[in-house]
Amino acid sequence: MTNPSKSKGLTFQELIFTLQRFWAEQGCILQQPYDVEMGAGTMSPETFLRVLGARPYKVAYLQPSRRPADGRYGDNPNRLFKHTQLQVILKPPPEDIQDLYLKSLEAIGIDLRKHDLKFEEDNWESPTLGAWGIGWQVMLDGMEITQFTYFQQCGGVDLDPISVELTYGLERLCAFLQDVDSVYDIVWARDKQGKEVTYRDVRHTEEYQFSIYNFETADIEKTWEHLRLYEAECKTLIDQFQAEAKKKDGDVRKVPVLAAFDLCLKCSHLFNLLDARGAISVTERVGVIARIRNLAVGVAKAYAEQQSPGEKESASVAVKS
Repeated sequence: MTNPSKSKGLTFQELIFTLQRFWAEQGCILQQPYDVEMGAGTMSPETFLRVLGARPYKVAYLQPSRRPADGRYGDNPNRLFKHTQLQVILKPPPEDIQDLYLKSLEAIGIDLRKHDLKFEEDNWESPTLGAWGIGWQVMLDGMEITQFTYFQQCGGVDLDPISVELTYGLERLCAFLQDVDSVYDIVWARDKQGKEVTYRDVRHTEEYQFSIYNFETADIEKTWEHLRLYEAECKTLIDQFQAEAKKKDGDVRKVPVLAAFDLCLKCSHLFNLLDARGAISVTERVGVIARIRNLAVGVAKAYAEQQSPGEKESASVAVKS
C-alpha cells in the first residue's frame, strides 16, 4: 500500500484498512459485511444478536447500509442511497473506551489539537428493532462523524452486560480527511504510479440506477407480496421455536433462528423500499413497523434462549403493543 501524502489524506480503502487494523490491535475480530440488505450496521447479527446474553464479544466490521428514501440519483454531493459504516462492538465496554476512540481518530491522521471535537448527547432508538441506547453523536468541526452508543436494550431484551457501539460514517470521514466537498470526489484508491480511482468511478452508476428503481420502478404490489411472504416465513420459524421450547425433551438449538433473522431483515428493507415508493400511508406505517418489531423481538428472545437452553432467561423482556 502506498503511503498517501499528508495533503491528500487517506484514500477510502486506506481509511478502512487503518481503522480495521486499529481495532484488531484492541482485540476485535474482523468480520465481513453481512450479505443481506439493511439500513444500518446495527441491524447486522454481529450487533443485534451478539449483544444479547452474557458472553463477551469484540468485533469490527464494514457494513454497506441501504436507505432507499435517501437516494438522490447521484446528484447530491453528500446524500446516498447506500453508504458505508464501520461498526465496532465491545462487550462489555472497556473503561477507557473514549480514549481508545480518540486514538482511532489520531490513527487516521486527525490532529485533535487543531480541530473542534464535541460529544453531543444523542440517545439512539430503533422502534423497528425494539432497541435503544444512551449515547452521543461525535461532531468534528460541526460535522457528525461517529455515533457513540451504550446499548441498553435490543429486540425488547434488557442487556446485561451492556455493549458499546461505535459507528463511523466512512464517506463523511474520508471527505473530511481529503478536504473535498462531494463524496463522489473522494479518492477510493491510488496505485504506485499515482493513478487514482474515485468514489464516483466506483459507485455513481449504482446510486443513479437504484434511485430510479427505489423511487420509480419497483413494483408496489409485488413488493407488498414479498413482504408478506417473508413475514409469514419468519413467523413460522419463530412459532417452531416456541413449540420446541414447550416440549419436555425439546431441543431449541435445532430451530434455524438465524434464518428467521435474515427474513426479518428482508422485511425491514422491503418496508423501506415501499416507503421510498410512497406506497405506505401514515396509518399503515405504524402498523408495519409494529409487525417488523414483533419479528425482531421474537428472534431476539429465541436467540437468547438458544445461547442458554433450559436456563431461566436473565434478561427481562419488554414487548410493546
